[in-house]
Amino acid sequence: MASKTELVVEVKSPADKLWAALRDSTELFPKIFPEQYKSIETVEGDGKSAGTVRVLNYTEAVPMLKFAKEKLELADDENKVVSYSVVDGELVEFYKNLKITLKEGEAGAVVNWAMEFDKASDQVPDPDVIKETATKTFHDLDDYLLKN
Repeated sequence: MASKTELVVEVKSPADKLWAALRDSTELFPKIFPEQYKSIETVEGDGKSAGTVRVLNYTEAVPMLKFAKEKLELADDENKVVSYSVVDGELVEFYKNLKITLKEGEAGAVVNWAMEFDKASDQVPDPDVIKETATKTFHDLDDYLLKN
């Protein structure tokens, strides 16, 4: 049975600017977060549409992860919603059926993040570290966008 964890992050950046940055994360995140990402590469698709597959290569500073391969399941720019599944990498050893959905709030002042997952075993901890990392990433992205 799938579990779900959610968070809401308040941001100050204009909604359109934030959404554009989230949609351009393949190029932008390795520049903004070099301590986390060595690179993010699109390996299938156009990088923006459902069906796109990309590989996130993490730095040594990210514990227990070398890479994650994710597939974009939903890309709805009009409603500002993206959803993707992690299909390969160390995370799938811990969490089966890992799916993350991002939705920008109505006023653009919040990012709604949800993660659905099945633990690979009872020994696997809840994904608190992933949730904390997502929170920090959204706050840091917001700070970057306000300065640039």
